[in-house]
Amino acid sequence: MKTETNNKVVYFLAILNILIVTLVSSTLRSPITSVGPVLNQISTSLQLDHLQSSLLTSIPLLMFASCSVLVSRFSTKFSMNQFLLYALIILSFGLFLRVFGTIETLFIGSIFIGLGICIGNVITPGFIKNNFPKQIGLMTGIFAVAMNLTAALASGYSVSIGNWTGYGWRGSLGIWLIIALLGLLVIVIELIFNKRNQKENPIKTAKSDFNMFRSSQAWNISVFMGLQSAVYYSLISWLPAVLGDYGMNGNEPGWILFTIQIAMIPITFVGPIIANRMKNQKSMMLFVCIAMFASMLMFAWLKTEHIYITAILLGLSNGLSFSLSILFFSLRTKSSVNAIKISGMAQSIGYLIAAFGPPIFGKLHDWDSSWQTSFYFVALLVVIMFFFGWKAAQAKFVED
Repeated sequence: MKTETNNKVVYFLAILNILIVTLVSSTLRSPITSVGPVLNQISTSLQLDHLQSSLLTSIPLLMFASCSVLVSRFSTKFSMNQFLLYALIILSFGLFLRVFGTIETLFIGSIFIGLGICIGNVITPGFIKNNFPKQIGLMTGIFAVAMNLTAALASGYSVSIGNWTGYGWRGSLGIWLIIALLGLLVIVIELIFNKRNQKENPIKTAKSDFNMFRSSQAWNISVFMGLQSAVYYSLISWLPAVLGDYGMNGNEPGWILFTIQIAMIPITFVGPIIANRMKNQKSMMLFVCIAMFASMLMFAWLKTEHIYITAILLGLSNGLSFSLSILFFSLRTKSSVNAIKISGMAQSIGYLIAAFGPPIFGKLHDWDSSWQTSFYFVALLVVIMFFFGWKAAQAKFVED
């Protein structure tokens, strides 16, 4: 009878932890991607200038780059569940401020949102490694799919959500507070139910003095993540303008972005499961870089011809590269503490690298109005990404 009871407890905790991963990851992109489609509404409503408008999306990215390493260093002070609880509290507060406040609280809220998402970004891979050591691939897939699916929904339906709620842009941005609060509720239940687990397995008792910045493998993973992010943000930022210059009108550029996002979803789920069973991921890395490189040349040379094939190639390659970068945090470390450390390092360096992608892509267009040079720049990033990704795909721990 006692064994049966223990099995039920373990099963219930596993369900709670799956819900935590799903709900937390659902809040890590949607608060950002929901802004773009309603940015003009926000600017008109609050009379923001172009610089102020751009800060709404750049502030969270700057928080990722500046705070990820700090989060990983403080991660030993609390259990991972407690850390995720604080992340959602901070995020929820930021979402509330951003929607129901003034211009000042709009930007203060963006800072809190960036910090909350930053904590979730860094801690969740370690949470997966700690709670699902035998299902790392599956849970990383769930993590990536939930993140990208809600990001796509937030981007595609932001205006419609505002109309449906009757609150305009405030409804578009504020609705994601519901998911954050649901995540808070599940974590609170887990913490109450799992007091024994907190006593036996707190992250604060597991410490590591390993300096991640001295590991060549950690740098390989970090630069790989940064370059694949630079490719993604460059294309997401500029592709509508590119396609407009190519002659596409109305909602057509939006459908291309939608196709890219949808193509990412299945590969972000299946990819980590397959990758986790492989001795190394070199064959996957080869596919990622060939497909991504080909899509850049197709955008540059074919323009709108076979555009949906190009979009699917980009979506598949970028979806797999993203899920591999997240999976490497767990696969290339020997402990959940070091998984959090590499997560913090890779995301700080990665988002710093990614921040340079869109402005360089746009600046090159000033020199070459055909956009070809801009796409050649991204193709060059893919070549460099292959160099670091090939090494990151080797079965070598960061601690070795």
